[in-house]
Amino acid sequence: MDPTAVEREVPTTVGRLAPSPSGRMHAGNAFASLMAWLAARSVGGRMVLRIEDLDERCRDRSVAEALIDDLAWMGLDWDEGPCWQSERADVYAEAFSQLEEAGLTYPCFCSRASLHAAEAPHGSDGTPVYQGTCRRLSAAEVEERRAVREPAVRLIVGGAEIVFDDAVLGRQHELLARDCGDFVVRRADGVYAYQLACAVDDALMGVTQVVRGNDLLGSTGRQIYVQQLLGLANPGYGHVPLLVAPDGRRLAKRDGDLALGALRRRGVSPERLAGWLGTLAGFVDPGAELSATELVAHFSWDALRACGNNIVVDAEAVSAV
Repeated sequence: MDPTAVEREVPTTVGRLAPSPSGRMHAGNAFASLMAWLAARSVGGRMVLRIEDLDERCRDRSVAEALIDDLAWMGLDWDEGPCWQSERADVYAEAFSQLEEAGLTYPCFCSRASLHAAEAPHGSDGTPVYQGTCRRLSAAEVEERRAVREPAVRLIVGGAEIVFDDAVLGRQHELLARDCGDFVVRRADGVYAYQLACAVDDALMGVTQVVRGNDLLGSTGRQIYVQQLLGLANPGYGHVPLLVAPDGRRLAKRDGDLALGALRRRGVSPERLAGWLGTLAGFVDPGAELSATELVAHFSWDALRACGNNIVVDAEAVSAV
């Protein structure tokens, strides 16, 4: 047989749903989750469900189970999971040890309050750009401060330059020293930081496509950098628009009328919600009612790009749900 005639196997897209159980899902969470699911399913891809419960405040299993129920009610399914980050500390410890043994980390005794109070540049996500204060401590100074408080551990970024193509926002270029500075990979309480855990999990779970809200764009360079240092594969990224109120405030769990629990109690059907979210994304006309599965055929990166950074959800839009 002519080898050129053999059909090449196309790699399977693997997307992920990665909610944090800090509270019940709201319309903004639902929009980002739906976009991630549609992006993978529209190309016949698989989905992983990962519960990002690293923080002690996110360890209430009843909240997590309600969140999982909301996803299922929306019609979103998954092929693997749920996986719980709170059960994967050993995996993160191994990755952390590799970075530590390579001489890429150092203890940091700066408090969150002092960092925010300092007159230093802030990144796009509002986080202070770390100026390397504790990187310059001597061994004696480290031991002296360690006797008073446990340190966090930061990763040295050096001159790291990260370039990637975002499916929604286009070419992105980050200089980590400028945009975030050395960042925390293990907190002072011993919990491994989001940037480390997320980067490791995406790679080890075979995720090839990360679709999430553009409020997390600032995390992407750090996660790619961690993966590069550990010799792990980088997924592709697509950062979708945020749902915001008319005053520009991002929708949050405090917007009770748009919490999925409230919508479900009002009798809103999954089809109505999917149709409304699909309308906001520019996929379908207003008033559409269709299941998440039916919406797969309408998914469009071009439509998402045309939405801009934010999608305004006013009283009229809410009443349409």
